[in-house]
Amino acid sequence: MITLSDGLHNFIDGLAIGASFTVSVFQGISTSVAILCEEFPHELGDFVILLNAGMSLQQALFFNFLSACCCYVGLAFGILAGSHFSANWIFALAGGMFLYISLADMFPEMNEVSLEDERKGSMLVPFVIQNLGLLTGFAIMLLLTMYSGQIQIG
Repeated sequence: MITLSDGLHNFIDGLAIGASFTVSVFQGISTSVAILCEEFPHELGDFVILLNAGMSLQQALFFNFLSACCCYVGLAFGILAGSHFSANWIFALAGGMFLYISLADMFPEMNEVSLEDERKGSMLVPFVIQNLGLLTGFAIMLLLTMYSGQIQIG
C-alpha cells in the first residue's frame, strides 16, 4: 500500500516538474527544488516504514526505487501534456496533492510528536523546531515568488 501510494505521489510530482519545465527553465528548477525538499524526508520515512514492516534492506531499497521511478513516468507525461495543453491544470492537480500531504500526513505527525513531548514535559523545543521548519519553507517560497522575475540563470 505504501509503495502504490508513494508511486502515485511521485507520478504527480513528475507531472508538476515536467509541466513547469514547459513553462520556463526557472519555474522548472523552482518546482524541482520545492519537490526535492518535500520528497527527501518523505522517502526516508517510507523507507523506514518498509523496514519496520519486515522487509529486508534490499527489498525496501527495491520497492522505494520502484516507486521513485514513477516520477520519471510523470515527468514524461508532464512534458507532453504541458507542451500540448495548459500547464495550469497540472499545477492545480499537484497543488491539491501537496495540500493533501501536508494536511493529512504531516500535521497529524507533528501533533503526535508534540503530544509525546508534552507528556515528557518538554514542549518548547519541538514547537520551536517545527515552526522554524514551516516558516523557513514559507519564506523560501515567498522569496521565490517575489523575486522570480529578477533571478537570472546563466
